[in-house]
Amino acid sequence: MRIAVMGAGSIGTIVGAYLSAHGLDVELVTRNQAQVDALNQFGARITGSIQWTVSVRALTPDHMSETYDLVLLLTKQLQNREVLTHLLGYLGPHSIVCSLQNGIPEAEVSAIVGPQRVIGGSIEFGATGTKPGVSRLTTSLEHLRQYAFQIGELNGQMTDRIYVVASILAHVGGTHISQNLVGTKWSKLWLNATFGGLSAALGATFGEVIDDDVAVRSAVFLSHETLKVGHSCGVQFAPLFGFDVGSCEIHQADDVITYKDRFRRVISPGRAVKSSILQDLEKNRPTEIAYINGVVTRLGQEQGIPTPFNNLVVKLVRQAEKTHSLPSFDYLPCFDELLGDASI
Repeated sequence: MRIAVMGAGSIGTIVGAYLSAHGLDVELVTRNQAQVDALNQFGARITGSIQWTVSVRALTPDHMSETYDLVLLLTKQLQNREVLTHLLGYLGPHSIVCSLQNGIPEAEVSAIVGPQRVIGGSIEFGATGTKPGVSRLTTSLEHLRQYAFQIGELNGQMTDRIYVVASILAHVGGTHISQNLVGTKWSKLWLNATFGGLSAALGATFGEVIDDDVAVRSAVFLSHETLKVGHSCGVQFAPLFGFDVGSCEIHQADDVITYKDRFRRVISPGRAVKSSILQDLEKNRPTEIAYINGVVTRLGQEQGIPTPFNNLVVKLVRQAEKTHSLPSFDYLPCFDELLGDASI
């Protein structure tokens, strides 16, 4: 099977390294020429929870050739139309595009490459690119081995090909097949909007978020808003690394204490994770905020559900994009003020 990792950034580098180490025919594709050069010259260098270097084959999109049987889509949603239109030239009638992007991009991906080619999924581990060719695994190795991916057919069916893709991704880490892909994607959106949102808005790692009382209480309210919006849209949230995400709406004051302690336990294996939005801000790149917290605010407005905490995250990230600055814990009083006004 010929495989392309489309978007060889921090996560894609790790995925490509593991697949290459198991002898699979895989190419890591990225527009970043410095990344391509470093990967080809020095290999994929993984640091953090594991110290490992693997020889890989990397190239830019203009050097792609022939047909791929499986494409692991890890590019930013901002680039989807350009990336997927280009990809069409390298897909056969039975090629599979496995969307592992943040947010809920499957409808757009299907519209361009054809729904018959698409399966969806979510990534449940974290990584940070530290320099060209080097990716830091910021999730514990134990977590990676248990919970790396959830994937599923768009219609929830258990097909031969979903087992094939799962067996390939299992070379990276624990891969689970979901028959509730919408719920799976929304659970990942919950993680990205809640802890990824605060990581971006406060310039912090997940560990720094859960260590601060104001930040972790804000996470409980971000979570509540995301769940309430999702439930209003008919979403049945799927478990995320064994955690019942959908049960964490706030119904009474004591729930805030219960959930903040629960979140600390659940997020602890990913203490070193830094959200992809924050990583983009650090590199002065446009972020995917519109596809993460922005989805919650947009759908909340449509459903008549207030989302003040998600609104604040979007505002702070947009401000950082506009001013080419980095958020910090200096913004914590903004969340503290919202907590004072929060009603249950």
